[in-house]
Amino acid sequence: MTFTTKLEVFEGPLDLLLHLIKINEVGISDIPIATITYQYLEYLDLMRALDINVAGDFLVMASTLMHIKSKILLPKQEDDLEEIEDPREELVRSLNEYMQLKDAANELASRDILDRDVFKRGVERKSGEEDIATTKVTLYDLMDAFKKVIRKKHPDVVLKFSAESWSVKKKMVEIIRILKEKKNLLLCDLFSAMESISEMIATFLALLELVRTGFVNVFQGKEDSDIMLETINEKT
Repeated sequence: MTFTTKLEVFEGPLDLLLHLIKINEVGISDIPIATITYQYLEYLDLMRALDINVAGDFLVMASTLMHIKSKILLPKQEDDLEEIEDPREELVRSLNEYMQLKDAANELASRDILDRDVFKRGVERKSGEEDIATTKVTLYDLMDAFKKVIRKKHPDVVLKFSAESWSVKKKMVEIIRILKEKKNLLLCDLFSAMESISEMIATFLALLELVRTGFVNVFQGKEDSDIMLETINEKT
């Protein structure tokens, strides 16, 4: 039996586009549509390879990107003197509106609710006497880190999930056990002793499920640094 992780509980297609804009270091109003479309489709292929359930919204966005790309590639008519709207304009508006909504939601989540402090994960940690600021890690950051681990061990492999003898549920138990012993762990170290691609994929799916269900937290000391894992202790 295969193990399907529902992607929609993590992030949506607009989050993926914002992630691609960020890693390509471009502005929202100046999206390199051909590059972004290619990378977006690569992510969808990776999600399918990992047996992640891709919601319909992701497929709609893929169609939208390919439509925009085709309109941009169409030759312009020399006798058309009217100013033509940039085919990316509607997408840019959607991204800007989405970012405003996310910012508003984050602002509300950071406030006290009914005089009770909101528990915020991964914002600040202490190491001895030193405060360590941490950066939020998204699903796509995790996927990028996992791709790097795979490429380092198996540079030419094509990912395809196969259940084999690996149980995702057993891997979830194993990850929790490791984190309870070590308190925290680098993501790359979680896979360091593994050679089987199927085992690595099953472990990554187990990690996604633990993050989704709130048993494991992921964070970075700063952007582009190694991703850390830790168990989430309930407040008493």
